[in-house]
Amino acid sequence: MGYIPGYIKLYENGELHRRRDLLYEKLYSCDLCPKNCKVNRYENLGVCKVGDKIKISEFVLYKGEEPPLVGDTGAGGVFFSNCAMKCVYCQNFNFSQNGFGNEFSVEELANKFIWLQNEKKVKNIDLVTATPYLPFIFDALILAIEKGLNIPLLWNTSSYETVETLKLLDGIIDIYLPDIRYTSEYAANRYSKTPDYWEYANKAIIEMYNQTKGEYIFEDDILKKGMIVRVLVLPNNIDESKDALRFIAKLDKNILISLMDQFVPVYRTNEYPEINRFLKKSEYDKVVDLMVNLDLEGWVQEHKLLEED
Repeated sequence: MGYIPGYIKLYENGELHRRRDLLYEKLYSCDLCPKNCKVNRYENLGVCKVGDKIKISEFVLYKGEEPPLVGDTGAGGVFFSNCAMKCVYCQNFNFSQNGFGNEFSVEELANKFIWLQNEKKVKNIDLVTATPYLPFIFDALILAIEKGLNIPLLWNTSSYETVETLKLLDGIIDIYLPDIRYTSEYAANRYSKTPDYWEYANKAIIEMYNQTKGEYIFEDDILKKGMIVRVLVLPNNIDESKDALRFIAKLDKNILISLMDQFVPVYRTNEYPEINRFLKKSEYDKVVDLMVNLDLEGWVQEHKLLEED
C-alpha cells in the first residue's frame, strides 16, 4: 500500500468535520488571515474581497511547480480568486487583485478535485492562495473523500498566515509550499501593502515545518509529504532573499529550497522604478552563492535574466 494522505484518518475519526464546522463559524467574524478584519462574511466581503461564495480562476493540470510535485503529469492546480496581500508585481493580478473567476458550489469543487485526480492524473491537489476559502475547501474535501479522493493536498501559500489557522490544517495538508517574499517591514509595505508580513511569515513557516516534522516522504521521486520553501528574488532586493536563506538555514539545513528567478515586471511595477525590470543574472548568482555556502539544497532556475551592460 502506498502513501495514505493524512486527511483520510481525520475524516474517519470525525476531526475533519469538527474543523469544518469551526471554520464556518469563523465566517461570522473572520480571523482566518493576519488582516483579522472581523467582517461577517455571510453579509459582507472581507479585506480579501471574499464573502461566503467560492470563486476560482481555473482548475488546471499545472506543470509549473517543482519537479517532485509534478512528475510526468502535473500538479492539480486550483487557483482561487482574490488575496489578502496587494503585491504590485503579481503575475496573477487578473484573479488575485481584480477578482477574475467563476463561482462554484461546494459540490462542484469536490467534483473538480475528483476530476483532477481521476481524469487528469495529477500528483496532488495544489490549493493556491486558498486561505479565505478554507471552510468551503474542508466541506468539499469531505465530499471528495466519499467519492474516492486519495492524493496529497498541497498548500501553496505566500506564508502570510496565522499560526492559529495553520493549526487547523495540521494532519490535513500533506505538502506545504510556502513563499518567502520579504524579511523587512519596508519592502513588505512598499510592494505588498502588508508591513507585518515577516512578523507572521516566519512564525507560519516554523509552524509548517513543525507539522511536517522536517521529514520528507517520496514515492517514485514524487513528494507525498514535506515542505519546500520558495524564495522569490526581487530586483534591487537581494538582501531580502539572503536573509530568508539565513533564516531557513538556522531552522533546518535539510529544508528543500526553490530559489525563484522568474520575477516579471507586470501589473503596477511601472510605479516602482527600482523593480520595474527583469532580475539581473549577477543579482540571482549572488543569492545562489549564499545558498551554496549555507549548504542548502533544492532547485535553482534559469529564466530570462538580464546580463550586465
